[in-house]
Amino acid sequence: MITARAPGKLFIAGEYAVVEPGGDAVVVAVDRHVVVTLGPARDRGRIDSDQPGWAPLTWSREATGVVAEDGRGLDHALSAVRTIDEFVIGLGIDPRNHSLRISSDLDDADGHKYGLGSSGAVTVATIRALDEFYGLGLTRLEQFRLALLAIVDVAPSSSGGDVAASTFGGWVSYRSPDRAALAELRARDGVLAAFRAPWAPLAITPLPSPDALELVVGWTGAAASTARLVDDVQAAVGAGTSAIQALPYEEFLTESRARVADVAAGLTDGDPARVLAAVRAARRLLVGLGSTLDVGIETPTLTRLCDEAEAIGAAAKSSGAGGGDCGIVLVPRGTDLTAMLAGWERAGVRRLTLAVAPPEPLVGAR
Repeated sequence: MITARAPGKLFIAGEYAVVEPGGDAVVVAVDRHVVVTLGPARDRGRIDSDQPGWAPLTWSREATGVVAEDGRGLDHALSAVRTIDEFVIGLGIDPRNHSLRISSDLDDADGHKYGLGSSGAVTVATIRALDEFYGLGLTRLEQFRLALLAIVDVAPSSSGGDVAASTFGGWVSYRSPDRAALAELRARDGVLAAFRAPWAPLAITPLPSPDALELVVGWTGAAASTARLVDDVQAAVGAGTSAIQALPYEEFLTESRARVADVAAGLTDGDPARVLAAVRAARRLLVGLGSTLDVGIETPTLTRLCDEAEAIGAAAKSSGAGGGDCGIVLVPRGTDLTAMLAGWERAGVRRLTLAVAPPEPLVGAR
């Protein structure tokens, strides 16, 4: 049996802007994981999971590729299977059936989602397991490419920031490629052609951990749909036909890139004050975007989470698409968190016990 795993993620800055080709973000991997166990199978492939609400599926291989016969909630794992199947066929390798089981601690025991990027982590862990199954020896960047091709096939609005964090671990500066162009290339010429194509303006750069700052994470208790919220923003932007309507979004993209650059520079230079200022500014940008486009990015509970953090001198903001899920706090190490946590409890915010997942080792990769 083969076992592979991938960590979850949190966005530190760059949400929504990163979905545009060339958009920037800073993301961090967290020490909760998806684990995939894989072994050979005979007549049909199988995917199942211990996650509530996920029904197992079986699949077979037809002329059009891998075809699922049933199942629920396993679309991302199935897309990874399909992507690797087409990839190995393109390499001249005979595909084989396999049985795959998924377990996860990215959600709570009842299946409530924290917003830690389970879709990206499932996809990366599945790609890693299949990489070992076929003896491909993929580098981390090659794993990322295949995982992003797989996830975009299911969720076209995905930026890939979660995939980068789950693939590389630690703190990561990420610039998104043109996923629509890659999806079009895959549909026309196949996975191998899309995999080998230039991916400009993709950029993935590891960042140092901020030793002077502590990362604290609060969960609002309300799950949010990233795809729906991103689609809502894109629809609202698309409805802005006049220059006056379009201008605020263009300003948002420019300011977001500057704030992401400030976070990355602050981490690189060991300047915690610059990181804190950039995160506070990133929060204001997201609140302004939500207000301008009438999209609920920072909910009342997220506002309480952030305000309680700022009251003790921390910087805080929603993480990811917002609308619920998690808020992140960066606070000078050694700060007394008692007042903030008491305020969180009154607001119904639960602190998640999380740490940063270390950068992924490159041993064994080409």
